[in-house]
Amino acid sequence: MMTPRSAVNIEDLRGMARRRVPRAVFDYIDGGAEGEATLRENCRAFETLSFRPRHAVPVGGCDLKTRVLGHDLALPFLLAPVGYSRLMHPQGECAAARAAGEAGTGYILSTISGHRLEDVRAASKGPVWYQLYLLGGRQAAEGALDRAQRAGFSVLVITIDTAVAGLRERDLRNGTPQLMSGRLGAMLPYLPQVVSRPRWLASFLRDGGVPSLPNVVLPGTGPLPMLDVATSLNDSCFVWQDLAWIRKAWPGPFIIKGVLTGEDARRAVDEGAAAVVVSNHGGRQLDSAPATVRVLPEVVAAVKGRAEVLMDGGIRRGTDVLKALCLGARAVLVGRAYAYGLAAGGPDGVARAIAILEADLQRNLKLLGCESLDELDPSYLNLPPGWPALT
Repeated sequence: MMTPRSAVNIEDLRGMARRRVPRAVFDYIDGGAEGEATLRENCRAFETLSFRPRHAVPVGGCDLKTRVLGHDLALPFLLAPVGYSRLMHPQGECAAARAAGEAGTGYILSTISGHRLEDVRAASKGPVWYQLYLLGGRQAAEGALDRAQRAGFSVLVITIDTAVAGLRERDLRNGTPQLMSGRLGAMLPYLPQVVSRPRWLASFLRDGGVPSLPNVVLPGTGPLPMLDVATSLNDSCFVWQDLAWIRKAWPGPFIIKGVLTGEDARRAVDEGAAAVVVSNHGGRQLDSAPATVRVLPEVVAAVKGRAEVLMDGGIRRGTDVLKALCLGARAVLVGRAYAYGLAAGGPDGVARAIAILEADLQRNLKLLGCESLDELDPSYLNLPPGWPALT
């Protein structure tokens, strides 16, 4: 039987995750919105970009270090916010944050976390950022922001692309809402997929079953039940005007995540964002949104150096990271790649996902003829027909 340590690439971890967790959990990680066109395009767009390497040049040890919002990172990628991580493995967000810190990089905690933000912050010796949804309304968000500041979170990441939850058809077919409801009658038709994974089920039950959200505390009510997330999202979407009170509640740097146009990028920077994340939510919100690497050059040009530019979506190999850096990203966020590892083997799986990407980066940076990430620029890429010319 394969273990995370034997995984050669992220696809190997994906296969292990599929075999370990119930279909509903795997498809939550793996799936996208509606017909999943954007999910597929995120990866395909990277494949259309080819390299222009420099050969027969001396290359010693490759330097993968970068600096993002004042944080010195050993790697040019951070672990992205992934909700419901505790359903993938009981250690969930704590395991991911710990692995990121041990690798010398950062972790971003989703509002939709099954672990207390204080425990996640304590688990990592690296930078930890807090990703904000306005679940439960302004009072609940202000409470979480106060706790995050006191716990030592250094950056706030505001996600702007969830006016409503995307239609994830796999989740509906798998009965995910019914399985999370706790109502036996509703759950019964979908239980075979759960009992077919007895090791996962045993660990899930030992961990207490479906958790509530300890970082979304509703005044006078308590933690938000996980089943209520979709409804709460629909009732509490972010608008630009919310930045007025968010800036008062959070005096530190903030990032706007979910940018897909130059117009939104300029608006974010004008509003004071220290960075923007080019993101289509991993293809999980608006289907037929463009691939993120495809619009990355437009956003970089729009920002004009006034803020840092990050991106996520479709990152499965170190070459994907390098291509994004060539196109102007300061760093990337990695989501599914480590989520597969978490589902496949908990802490060991996350550590293996990070190690695979790091080895990819070291090897391919040398093959490009570079000793440092600082050398990367658009001249190292061949752009396919139809892409805008880069300067």
